[in-house]
Amino acid sequence: MSIILITGGNGGLGQAIARSFLDESLDHFVWLGIHTQRDQADKLAGEFPARCGSLELDVTQPLSWQNAVARILSVHKRLDVLVNNAGRHLDSLLATMPLKAWDDVLATNLDGAFHGCQAVLPAMISQRLGRIINISSLSALLAPPGQTNYAAAKAGLIALTQSLAKEIARLNITVNALCPGFIDTDALGAMSPEERQAAQAKIPMRRFGRPEEVAAAVRFLACPQASYITGSVLKVDGGIF
Repeated sequence: MSIILITGGNGGLGQAIARSFLDESLDHFVWLGIHTQRDQADKLAGEFPARCGSLELDVTQPLSWQNAVARILSVHKRLDVLVNNAGRHLDSLLATMPLKAWDDVLATNLDGAFHGCQAVLPAMISQRLGRIINISSLSALLAPPGQTNYAAAKAGLIALTQSLAKEIARLNITVNALCPGFIDTDALGAMSPEERQAAQAKIPMRRFGRPEEVAAAVRFLACPQASYITGSVLKVDGGIF
């Protein structure tokens, strides 16, 4: 049985990743880490009561990570896959960006992954097996105006991924990052029809991605056949360069 922890488990992308693992194999158990909203996470756990659960996890707090991992290990005695998916953005021009907007975005998107990796590594090192998949963003590679905090955090997450991958490669633990582009989740819900059309015009495939397409990439990086892939950054963006 593979034990999988996904942060940001109440959002559209977290839900798609969780469902992808649950649909793939009866031998997967998925834990959804959530902090505030939990309706969708609890609903999914209700659909798969024997193979899915939710737990309180504030990714910005090391103690919350320690408690969540301890609970998982108390039940399963192992933890195989961590998907650092929790994220947020508070967009603003840098000249007028509140300090709190900078701090909160860095804390969730970058610090949260750091705390998560530190929390799961003892178990993975003991097992000599593990998969860590960090959900970065196309903004890390093609930084747009108005997202200095988000772009910096997601770019930092790529650097974290590549450095950590080198540190633990000999232990059969892989660390990879995904950079989704425009994915049709609630995060794009505030866009007007005109904004959606303009955004799609920038995408060679002329459409937004589906959460399931990102989930498929996560599932591949977590599978045994991806054991020779580490420190990689995979764009899932419809061809934007």
